[in-house]
Amino acid sequence: MARIHWIGTGLSTVPGIRRLITQGRTITLWNRTVEKAHEAAAGLTGDFDVREFSMDALSEAVQPQDVVVSMLPGTWHVAVAELALANNAHFVSSSYVSPEMKALDARGLEASLCLVNEVGLDPGLDHLLAHLLMADYRSSPAFDPANAHSFRSYCGGFPKIPNDFRYKFSWSPLGVLKALKSPARSIKGGEVVDTLRPWHAISPYKAHLPGGEETFQAYPNRDSTPFMAEYGFGEDWNVQEFVRGTLRLNGWSDAWADIFAEIETLEGEAGDRRLEEMSDQFWKAHSYDEGEPDRVVLCVELEVAKDGETVWHKSYALDSAGTEDGSAMARLVSVPVSMAIEAVLDGRIDPGVSAAPSSTDLIGAWLDELKTRGETFALFDHME
Repeated sequence: MARIHWIGTGLSTVPGIRRLITQGRTITLWNRTVEKAHEAAAGLTGDFDVREFSMDALSEAVQPQDVVVSMLPGTWHVAVAELALANNAHFVSSSYVSPEMKALDARGLEASLCLVNEVGLDPGLDHLLAHLLMADYRSSPAFDPANAHSFRSYCGGFPKIPNDFRYKFSWSPLGVLKALKSPARSIKGGEVVDTLRPWHAISPYKAHLPGGEETFQAYPNRDSTPFMAEYGFGEDWNVQEFVRGTLRLNGWSDAWADIFAEIETLEGEAGDRRLEEMSDQFWKAHSYDEGEPDRVVLCVELEVAKDGETVWHKSYALDSAGTEDGSAMARLVSVPVSMAIEAVLDGRIDPGVSAAPSSTDLIGAWLDELKTRGETFALFDHME
């Protein structure tokens, strides 16, 4: 039986690990701190073991047709994927497909191996909901590439009980701080818009949620434009708005104003060192307390107009909170990863480098299981 090699067993990975073990999958948990890996599987019985992680030890252990799962920082993914290919094994990660990862596509195809990425929360579940909306719209009488299309996908994680800082960190703050230094690209008013800093493009976003409407602060994240083709927007389509971005609680921009001002001044190695200092300070001051619930909100929306009048408008929304069993962020990242692993083992994902699946059958199966686990994916038809 193929073995799953899950590398990285931090708190955000625990629900997915436990699901695979309870499903009877054969799994090895790899972590530099072996005790953390044991904690992830505490109280469970099944076909699993725990090993201290190193690339050499992993390479010796991986067998053909195994699945290697990287839940390490993003800088590790390509090296781990290359190790998997060298051992004739598959690869899964929740992170974005980098150009270096995409360059492995031909090798994966030639060896009939899957290298699956973007199967967590964001990216991951957001892709699934976008594919469902697009399939729904394409099959409707309103479908016409000449229509004016506005696509919005926003996701955010924050404390269920808001604090003055308007945020808390589920893992190292360094990634969040680095993202604040990154430019973004989206489409607005039919034109490509480049944003140097996220706080330069903050706008209110009214989310339709299962519990009612709520307004958040939103801003574009990374480069949204490559996802137009992935979601099925043709080059001949009239696209007026296309944005994938981040949600924050109202008041976040005010609470973080001094942080924005300092980040604006940071450059070079000294700036990187300062970001690491800030990360350490924030982790001590603004990480979740034990048992403190987090909240995740995901909204994916497609609005279509013809001659100035809306002719099709639907959205999906997810609003989840942490429980005593773990955080919402951990569930919504690691459980989809575990389902992607099973899809690879069951031959339901094509070889080569890919992101979250677009097959409505597979998407439906994933969402159905998440619903049995208490998640609610509300579909709103704004034309009714």
